[in-house]
Amino acid sequence: MPPGADAHAERAGLHCSEGIHQRLGRATPQAAAMSFSTLPLRSELLQSLDQIGYTIMTPIQAAALPPMLAGRDVAGQAKTGSGKTAAFGLALLNAIDPSQRVTQALVLCPTRELAEQVAGELRRLARCLAHTQIVSVCGGHPYHSQRKALQGGGQVVVGTPGRVAKHLRAGSADLSALKVLVLDEADRMLDMGFFEQVVGIEEACSRERQTFLFSATFTTQIHELGETLQRDPERIQTEPELTPELLEQRVIFGESGERSRLVLALLAAHRPTTTLVFSETRVACDRLARFLTRHGAHALALHGQLEQRDRDDVLVQFSNGSANVLVATDVAARGLDIPELPLVIVSELSGDPEVHVHRIGRTGRAGAAGLALSIVAPREQERLRRIEALLGKGIAVEDAPELVEQVTLPAPPYRTLLLMSGRRDKIRKADVLGALVKDAGIPAEAIGRIDLAGGTCAVAVKRSAAEKALRYVEQGGRIKRKRVRARLL
Repeated sequence: MPPGADAHAERAGLHCSEGIHQRLGRATPQAAAMSFSTLPLRSELLQSLDQIGYTIMTPIQAAALPPMLAGRDVAGQAKTGSGKTAAFGLALLNAIDPSQRVTQALVLCPTRELAEQVAGELRRLARCLAHTQIVSVCGGHPYHSQRKALQGGGQVVVGTPGRVAKHLRAGSADLSALKVLVLDEADRMLDMGFFEQVVGIEEACSRERQTFLFSATFTTQIHELGETLQRDPERIQTEPELTPELLEQRVIFGESGERSRLVLALLAAHRPTTTLVFSETRVACDRLARFLTRHGAHALALHGQLEQRDRDDVLVQFSNGSANVLVATDVAARGLDIPELPLVIVSELSGDPEVHVHRIGRTGRAGAAGLALSIVAPREQERLRRIEALLGKGIAVEDAPELVEQVTLPAPPYRTLLLMSGRRDKIRKADVLGALVKDAGIPAEAIGRIDLAGGTCAVAVKRSAAEKALRYVEQGGRIKRKRVRARLL
């Protein structure tokens, strides 16, 4: 099943308010048994789906795609990993006229990471559509190259509200011919203060368009946004299947002052290959990452106050196997696409039960077993009760592990070689792989994931070969006959 680019779980038993279509389209597991071939999709999209290996629709896809393809506005609510990106992606790509070099679809995302993930999924879905350009427009990338791409007539734009609004003010973006507007993770966009920008962007869009709104929760503000942007939307809500079958969840009771030592002890007791640890605040995130690193874990911190380049470096290291522990806040962890994550540790319970469900939903995905451990201080008992009420069951209690002074985890298998050249320099992944294997003498099996960006390329290299790969580049080794700068993260 397509994983989608989701970052939330849904609220069970939510009622519709006025202004939202009263008939709920419920996505049931039985609905997921439908094949994509039953839909009125272009043959090119069906060919792309076949090549990717997507055959059977997920529940949200089976419920949302028919009204989308029929021209309806849709307000969708779906759990983590439900495949909603492919749902709205297929609908908007089906509406594109490749012969028209104008912007016909816009997807707004709250963060750059999610925008790039969504753009990547749309490119996969559009692989068999000729002359269809997907442009990523968000911070952290050169403004002028984005302006050039927009003026060149990219039919699909995926971006963050701030950068899209900047292009509109400068006149480099034109949304007057827009056919589809998508708001992905609308609740998170509102939490981040993008309401006015989103409304301003919508005012620049064609009136004759469809609007798809996806949100983990439907708060009063989300309803207001829907009433402002949508016309009689059909509401799609997945069944409240909040905990995957392969996810085991437990709580550990402890004192607030022992959180860091308890996290260290849990790592020592379970010895995971990869762990995502959630912290409530940026300060707690930094402090816990430093503590874990001092005591033997290779831990990195990820939060919204990091510079974009530093956030990119952290994400790529954790994703490619160069770090085994990531300590993150909720906002920073949105959009992470790491299918095999054996352990999630919640260092402090959130006051919002749905945030907790989102956190634990990062593990036990893509057919792999997962374990979620939550540390509960005495003052958090009420938070725990609200979480259990949302889940509809109690959570098993695990005895607190014996506290330790040091932990010895399996070393991350890779280090990240960051090349200071990328897609804009006409470098391809095959060029990088060929240079390191053929010219530098690095065994092919020592090269892992290669992440190619506009101005950089991050290469996962087995630890035993990482220094050799760096020396090759530093001593004048060339990639596609070009000298490049590099460093090990």
